[in-house]
Amino acid sequence: MSLVQLTLVAPRRLEDALVEGLLANPEWTTGFTMAWAEGHGTRGEVLSVQEEVRGRADRCVVQVVIEAQLAQQLIDKLKAALPAREVIYWILPVTAMGRLA
Repeated sequence: MSLVQLTLVAPRRLEDALVEGLLANPEWTTGFTMAWAEGHGTRGEVLSVQEEVRGRADRCVVQVVIEAQLAQQLIDKLKAALPAREVIYWILPVTAMGRLA
């Protein structure tokens, strides 16, 4: 089994829709980690007035470790369920994973 880390970054207003998309496939995503971040980009993002003044946008970051062959399938499902240009993703190989106890 080959594992990858799928990271998704989305505007906070899309957080619930993104989480619902992940929870719709519990056989693929047995768990995931969420965090909040501030992002900066230059690709015509839709920003609130507050974000424009601050020069950065509120984002949610979701990370899930998943089997490599399922990662693209999950991305395809999320694209169909949540076709939002503001949601970006990347996939990295996981070379080790475990628990300390």
